[in-house]
Amino acid sequence: MTKPAPELVTFGCRLNTYESEVMRSHAANAGLDDAIIFNTCAVTKEAERQARQAIRKARKANPNAKIIVTGCSAQINPDMYAEMGEVDQIIGNDLKLKAETWGAPQEEKVLVNDIMSVKETASHLIDGVEGHARAFLQVQNGCDHRCTFCIIPYGRGNSRSVPIGEIVDQVRNLVARGYKEIVFTGVDITSYGPDLPGAPTLGQMIRRVLALVPELPRLRLSSLDPVEIDEDLWRLIAEEPRLMPHLHMSLQAGDDMILKRMKRRHLRKDAIEMCARARGYRLDMAFGADIIAGFPTETDEMFENTMRIVEECDLTFLHVFPYSEREGTPAAKMPQVDPQIRKERAARLRALGKTQMQKFLAQHVGTEREVIVEQNNTGRTEHFAQVQLDGSQVPGSLIRVTTTGIQGSYLTSALT
Repeated sequence: MTKPAPELVTFGCRLNTYESEVMRSHAANAGLDDAIIFNTCAVTKEAERQARQAIRKARKANPNAKIIVTGCSAQINPDMYAEMGEVDQIIGNDLKLKAETWGAPQEEKVLVNDIMSVKETASHLIDGVEGHARAFLQVQNGCDHRCTFCIIPYGRGNSRSVPIGEIVDQVRNLVARGYKEIVFTGVDITSYGPDLPGAPTLGQMIRRVLALVPELPRLRLSSLDPVEIDEDLWRLIAEEPRLMPHLHMSLQAGDDMILKRMKRRHLRKDAIEMCARARGYRLDMAFGADIIAGFPTETDEMFENTMRIVEECDLTFLHVFPYSEREGTPAAKMPQVDPQIRKERAARLRALGKTQMQKFLAQHVGTEREVIVEQNNTGRTEHFAQVQLDGSQVPGSLIRVTTTGIQGSYLTSALT
């Protein structure tokens, strides 16, 4: 009889998704078959509330399981989870990726080290990402910047990069196991490289990987800072068909005063220029963006500037968050926008996002596209549009389709 595998419950970003696979392997090798591991997120208070709720629910349903909590929220606020009777152990963000953490007998309930003392980020060989047709690969971790709203550097530490050779080995491994698309992810991937010998840029690293693994069909990038794209990456955007025509911006706002109060590195014009330059190289380039609604001091006029930049940059894939105060950040001490206004502004941005999505999908109807097949007989085009597939297709495979229409937020299609 096969033993049950440890259960992973993942909140938050793609980096957490990748790290959950590393932990799944370490926990299984350590014999933690009856464990439920919660990989938490600290971006918003709501994300933490959902994690605590899920932990309580899991304990009720599994009274004898070992419940382990890790991730950014556990790193930043271990005491909150230590006080929960449902939790057996708390493991910090750095220690969770070490095999010995899971293998050694541990008496202590809280295993959290000083994340700011961590200097390296190692590559971890994983065989894939459970339930995903695309594989996420960590190339960078941590952040050297201190945006006034963000608590994540205190959960992830300072910026550190995975050496190029280790990334190449991991990409080869994933491609050999059948993955046709890999997403490079990190906390701040455009800061890749200064801590490595020779200080390679993100673009130089990607160019090396694509040259050394010619069998990789598709590469996608996670969130980029608008002013941090290096010239090598711009050349790849212009010339490399395996780099997908879909870029996601860490935008956060479209008003200069708010961007300055956030301590972002870009201004409104920088985001507009980034989109214009990318579309100058590839007319079909699609864009996504992270946006915060109701940041402290945001007036109606400032918010309208954010609404306008969505249309000016023709953004499609919007990740909208109502501002959430994080204790310990400078923004939490600024004059706050009424929570109801934050929700209303977020709702307006999401409604605009739906309109933008419909316009985007309409531009793709009647075109031939290469689609990577995901679960439930859906897929993603090169531009990240969701497609409802015709007939039963194998998850992870690449197929060519002709798009025939729109159904909700999906393109409909027929095999070409």
